[in-house]
Formats: sequence, C-alpha cells, structure tokens
Amino acid sequence: MATNIGMMDAAYFVGRNEILAWINSTLQLNLSKVEEAASGAVQCQLMDAVHSGIVPMHKVNFDAKSEYEMIQNYKVLQDVFNKLKITKHIEVNKLVKGRPLDNLEFMQWMKRYCDSVNGGVLNNYNALERRDSCKGGKEANKRTAPSQTSVRSSSAVLKTQASHTTKKNDGHAGNAPHKATKPATSASQAYDEKITELKLFVDSLEKERDFYFGKLRDIEILCQNPEIEHLPIVGGIQKILYATDDSSFVVAEAQAMIAQQPSGSPPLSPILETSEEKPKQETQKRKDICTLEFDMAANSTFRVQSGLQYNGVLPLNWNFICYLMGNSVPN
Repeated sequence: MATNIGMMDAAYFVGRNEILAWINSTLQLNLSKVEEAASGAVQCQLMDAVHSGIVPMHKVNFDAKSEYEMIQNYKVLQDVFNKLKITKHIEVNKLVKGRPLDNLEFMQWMKRYCDSVNGGVLNNYNALERRDSCKGGKEANKRTAPSQTSVRSSSAVLKTQASHTTKKNDGHAGNAPHKATKPATSASQAYDEKITELKLFVDSLEKERDFYFGKLRDIEILCQNPEIEHLPIVGGIQKILYATDDSSFVVAEAQAMIAQQPSGSPPLSPILETSEEKPKQETQKRKDICTLEFDMAANSTFRVQSGLQYNGVLPLNWNFICYLMGNSVPN
C-alpha cells in the first residue's frame, strides 16, 4: 500500500483526462475539470469507496462553496488518514484555491493510493446511495442522473444502429447527428485543454512573481538597516526600488548617487585615531632631537672657527695660527 509517493513516480504522469474518467466512473459523477474536486468531498468519497464504512459520509458536504466549508471536508479526510495511519500531507491552503495544478497532483496521488488497495477493485460500491447521506449529495445525484441517462440512451442508439447495418438509409440517418455533434465535442475538448494550459501557465507565473517579490522585500529590509542606510550605494538601490516607472533615467540617477563621494574624509573610530596619533608623536620627537643635535654641532663648530671667547679666554686654533705665519702645519 503506497502512502508516500515520490514526485518522479509514474503516478504523477497520469493525464488529466484519465483522472477525470476514473473519478466519474468510480463515483458516477460528471466532472469536466479537475479543479471541480477542490472542495474535498470527492476525495472523501474515494476513500469511502476503497475503505467501506470508514468515512462518516454524513459530515461530507458536496455543496461546499466557501473555503471554510471546504476545510471542514478536508478535516474529515485528515481524520480518515489518521485512522489508516497514512502520512500523506494535505496542502489544504493550496487545494481550496481551486488551482488546476495542485488539485491534479493530489488527485494523481489519490488514484495511485486507491489502485494500491485491493488492486483498485471496488466490491459492489453504490456511489449514489452513499452520497445521499451527504449534505448536497442528493443535488449532486440529480445533476449526475441526466448525464448518466443520456450516456445510456446514446449507447443504446449506437447498438441499434449497429444491428441494422443492412438498412443503409437508416444507417446514414442515424449517423448524421453523430457526425454533426462530433466536431462540436472535439472543439469543446480543445478549448478545455487550452484553458487548462493557460491556467497552469498563470499558476507558474504567480509562483515566479511571489518568489521575486520576496527577494525584493528582503533587499528593502536590508537597506533599512540604520548602520548602512546612509551609504550612497544604499540610496541608489532604494532609488531603483521605489521608482514608479521603467525610465532609464532612474538607473542613471542611481549610478550618479553611487558615484558621488563625500567631500571630507570619513570619520575614523577612536581606536584608529589613537593608533595613528602615536606614530606621529614619535616622528615629531625624532625630528626635534635631530634638529637640536644639529644646532648644537653647528654652534660648536662656529665658535671654534670664528675664535669666539669661551669664558673670557680666546681659544687657540693652531691650524689658523700656522696659516697666518705662513708656516706649514706640523705633524
């Protein structure tokens, strides 16, 4: 018995027409679209068909129109899953929206499960009688009865026409309405398939739209951070986010905002200022020491060469005296 089925299972490749034919033949309904089973009542009766008597059919509402009424049907279905220890998760919020893709996937799972119980064989299950105890079940049976009668009558007419093949005129007369209705039926089926394809396409576009909207919302929240909201690049991003048109000037203005740099240097932290001031003070001290030493050396040299008095005594410069007397400097 299959309860958890992977997305790559063959059950999810069953076509929409096959699903509808299976539902209509099993429950004697006349559904034309998969999303008509979004109320959850069909799923409840399918479980009642494979597990006779386990579903409280008097709680099932076949006339459910609002989401609240549909959710009550899915609660009944969830209780049945719990009794049977089925771990399948029911995405109620998606199913009650009536989207074709979500309902198709769930009905594909339902068919796979029902086929796995007793080989999909139903023993004397009377769908009309079981549906009479449901709310709106009798109305559903009334809507189904004319279609079932018309199907039976049309099959009887075809058998009668086949048994009288020798009567050519009667055969042509009987086939004329059939040929006239066949193009209309094929055209309506083509329109239904086209509508279903468009609905699936719209669903995919809505999912993609919601995905990218969530990304933009995350960027907006990030730009509102007080630590970075004053940066030029954040202003440019907000310029693009809040633009009301698709003009190229918006992008140009955002690029101009990013290119603008503040006139003054950015404020430094106290730690950086302290660390930069220490090397400057040490460099200034070295410059002052070097200047003082140079001044002292130059002053001493100037005093010796110029013969300045030092404590009232004229210092003797031997080289200078020898030069004045015209003598050479002794060794």
